[in-house]
Amino acid sequence: MAYIFPMNMSNFDLNLLRVLDMLLREQNVSRAAERLALTQPTVSNALARLRDLLDDPLLVRVGRRMCPTPRALALEGPIRAALKQIEQTLTTGDAFQPLLSHRQLRIALTDFVEQLCMPPLLAHLQTAAPNLRIDVVHLAPNLPTDALDRGDLDMVLGRFNELPARFTRKLWRRETLRVAVRRNHPQVINTLDLQTFLQLRHIWVHGGQTRGMVDQWLAEQNLQRQIVYTTPNYLQAAHLIAATDLCVVLPTQLAQQFAELLPLDLYDLPFALDPFELDLVYLSHRQHDPALAWLSEQILAIAQP
Repeated sequence: MAYIFPMNMSNFDLNLLRVLDMLLREQNVSRAAERLALTQPTVSNALARLRDLLDDPLLVRVGRRMCPTPRALALEGPIRAALKQIEQTLTTGDAFQPLLSHRQLRIALTDFVEQLCMPPLLAHLQTAAPNLRIDVVHLAPNLPTDALDRGDLDMVLGRFNELPARFTRKLWRRETLRVAVRRNHPQVINTLDLQTFLQLRHIWVHGGQTRGMVDQWLAEQNLQRQIVYTTPNYLQAAHLIAATDLCVVLPTQLAQQFAELLPLDLYDLPFALDPFELDLVYLSHRQHDPALAWLSEQILAIAQP
């Protein structure tokens, strides 16, 4: 059995962990150097030192990419979590100065929520926090717990059911649904009843969900609609129905915005559904991060249309 000698941490430059974290994110020395505000030779030298200290190549060139080794992949999560914890420990209790901050915060959401949230938020940040950087990533059907735990994401904004106990949920807004069809649709004249609704051919925008409220209600009534196209993009769905005889169920605020831009008619659902909730979610232990707390307050303040 091989004996593994423990590393002498007194001789280990912890700044190397920041370099390794960024190299694993970017898998490219030049991009990592740019994001770290270092020169490319400095990052290359740091990688060489890491390889020597850890006795592993860590990243291996494959074509134009540098692919992590199994050892690097095993280190990625713990290193990122440790760096995030250090950052939070050092910033806890510090006053956040939005006018001066250059923090970068990453949020996962759907294009629907982005359309409702980001225009007023960015207009506000333009004067309140002009150097704050917001990176948006697409929200998948399930809560991205791993990305939140690793620190790859700071918060998510969307519709969620059960959450693990380590997360905090804050209500952002409540939404209802409307049915949208193209103007002068041959099957929909003045009103939309349930029979016509079921006869229509539907686009389903899954919006980060594995099953929609409409289909759940229909299943409970032993009914089913004809879905012929699915997409994660609300904007694309609105343009598709404007050019076809398909229909789509959209959140009310978004449907009203689209109806102002496209030749669409909007109708109430031919059955009653309760409003659904959109929540702001983040790891509970991060509530003491002043930048995250400040941004959360700004998002919650623009909740209502």
